[in-house]
Amino acid sequence: MKRVSVTLSIAIALFTFTGAAPSQAANSVTMSLTQTPGAGDPIVTIFGTTKPAKAGYKVTIQILLDGKWKSTRFITKTAKIGTWKVVATATGQEGKYTYRAAVNSGKKVLYSKAKTITIKPAPSISENTAAVIEKIGPGGRIHGADISRWQHPNDQTIDFVKMHKAGLRFVMIKASDTRDDADALAVKYLAMDRHAAQAAGIYTGFYHYAVMPNSSSTQTYIDDAQAQAQKVIWRLAALGGYTERDLPYALDLENNCVVGTTANCKKYASKKLITLWAKTFLATVKEKTGRTPILYSYPSFLEGAMVRDDELRQYPLWLAQYGIDPKDPLAQPGIKPGGCFVHSWTTANCSSTWTVWQYTSCGIAPKYGVPGSRLDLNIFRGEVDAFLNLIKGTWIPEPADQMPKNELSQIVLKALKSTTADKSTTALVDVFRPDGKPVVTGTVRFYPSPLNPISPAPKQVVERASSGSWKLSIKGIPAGTWQGEVGFVDATGTHAQSRVPVSLVIAPAPEVTQTPTPTATPKPSPTKKPVVDGCKNQIKN
Repeated sequence: MKRVSVTLSIAIALFTFTGAAPSQAANSVTMSLTQTPGAGDPIVTIFGTTKPAKAGYKVTIQILLDGKWKSTRFITKTAKIGTWKVVATATGQEGKYTYRAAVNSGKKVLYSKAKTITIKPAPSISENTAAVIEKIGPGGRIHGADISRWQHPNDQTIDFVKMHKAGLRFVMIKASDTRDDADALAVKYLAMDRHAAQAAGIYTGFYHYAVMPNSSSTQTYIDDAQAQAQKVIWRLAALGGYTERDLPYALDLENNCVVGTTANCKKYASKKLITLWAKTFLATVKEKTGRTPILYSYPSFLEGAMVRDDELRQYPLWLAQYGIDPKDPLAQPGIKPGGCFVHSWTTANCSSTWTVWQYTSCGIAPKYGVPGSRLDLNIFRGEVDAFLNLIKGTWIPEPADQMPKNELSQIVLKALKSTTADKSTTALVDVFRPDGKPVVTGTVRFYPSPLNPISPAPKQVVERASSGSWKLSIKGIPAGTWQGEVGFVDATGTHAQSRVPVSLVIAPAPEVTQTPTPTATPKPSPTKKPVVDGCKNQIKN
């Protein structure tokens, strides 16, 4: 019999986690295999955990061939919580194949239980015909969902075939974020989800989560919006541009806090500047890609955080409002008891000209093939022809549209302030691209001179003011004169690092007179707050 073999090639990337060498060996390892349809070949995800949980264990995937275990080129490392993952495409023949994970902790090698998977041929997609779109959602509308990394708990994959069978015909995928850390988590699943969803007959769209700059400058808001639009264009270019199965990119605009957290915000962006930012971002994306992007928000934000603007009305509105049952043909978002929300999309009869309605965040996830318990669900307003109008016009990026690699950057130290050892040294830093525009990704930090090391290492906190602009706070530098550099670094490899030398003169901290500590009066234990049901009064479809 002719020997059957299989090869796996990288679909997106090997998610390699680095960390310090573990201090103790693992004593158990688990492994799971899942398969989802891809645009060409099936996508196979191999993932597992080690116990005890340590970062840095080397994980090698092995395959059983001719009765012998052979190591593949798929090697990764465990994360801090002991998890690991490899994503690949199956380019071999259809058949059954057996794999296991070999984990080397430095002291011994452990093996997971062997798992067998049947490689199945991927469903074919014709570029000449559209996927079937049925109006089988609540209220006889086209039904959809939106997903992000939260729909991949423990790196589990989504069964888009099951999602299609459950009646969903479009899915909006988080594809980018203003913040670099959240952006990296978004891109981790992007290509895999897009390919698998389209292969299952589901149309895909994308969205970008926006964070406003901490500034009162009109020009800063324009520059920041253009920089974030550039990130979106690069991300879309990396996917190969728009196809006839892609809905437009959406701007997720729901956060106007620029200092602090949403729950404890100390400073908000002005309504005028947020509106300017949104118009600039949307216009930039539209001009480049040839498709009109979508704006996602909720009614109270549109009314309270933005000003009414005729230009905004040209963009389709994806409106989030829960607690209203879309099965009611008269139900719709954008109306409040006893009145209406007044914003750019409000009509004369108090309704809103919404295009997509996110009607719940409590969809029954397993029903749609999604790991976890909750899923955002949406319905499309209008007929099938109106839905297909959103996907008219493809955009194929040119080489110049791709995200650059190691592009030169220029760092500018705007201000540097240091006083005494008990206070933070602060630096205001701008970093520019060769054309004078702000860099899109990256961060800054202080690098002490190796000839004049600081021990223990000072604590550094970076606050993003806008794209390419940061406030760096350094605390824990002892009294004295210290040489070093303030530098820009980009973990994505888009922009090259750049540094500027600095000299810090730190005065001794003032002496503190010790006073007797009064005896503390015992405080009663705080009453535990009741657990809040986040899905109370929401639709659970």
